[in-house]
Amino acid sequence: MTRQRKPQHDPTITFDEFVAWYPENSVHKYELHNGVIVEMPLGTGDHSEVTGFIHSKLAVEIDRRELPYSIPGDCLLKLSRDEAGYQPDVIVLDRTALANEPRWKKESIITMGSSVRLAVEVVSTNWQDDYLVKVADYERLGILEYWVVDYAALGGRRFIGNPKQPTISVYQLVDGEYQISQFRGDDIVESLAFPELKLTAEQIFRAGLPATEPS
Repeated sequence: MTRQRKPQHDPTITFDEFVAWYPENSVHKYELHNGVIVEMPLGTGDHSEVTGFIHSKLAVEIDRRELPYSIPGDCLLKLSRDEAGYQPDVIVLDRTALANEPRWKKESIITMGSSVRLAVEVVSTNWQDDYLVKVADYERLGILEYWVVDYAALGGRRFIGNPKQPTISVYQLVDGEYQISQFRGDDIVESLAFPELKLTAEQIFRAGLPATEPS
């Protein structure tokens, strides 16, 4: 989503300094990008619709199949780089792995990629972060599956084609490296975490678009 950086003269900080700084009960969300605190303001209505749609559909699937997953309200990812910390738009955690997370109970911080079954970023104007920076960081951390949901076709042509078109890029970890599959239109999105999920790319995109008026 669109972001606002703190003044450039501020010194860079570490992840733990970021956590200590983070305002309690803040109405805003923040991330740490290369040691700089970034405010993540409210997204557009379309962005929020798409995010909420994905959250609700995955929650239903977790309940239907009684999967040992959870979708937390708040969660901060500590990356391998000490100068980065992210809050994905949607994150699905493996509840059986949380007992091994040293900072989860007290701080809602995830430190191991194996605790994450799926991370989702819904693209906005800062698409470079989702396609370049976070892909590398999530791969390095060992997150098994990562979706980049580009419902408005904002990403660069090298990522979503020319002419640009709405695309869901699904990165899945194979032998320590991400393999990418892309889904558009009536393609059913294929997920390792949710193999029985029956959602097309267009259904996800339409969550953020006005309903078609009946003729």
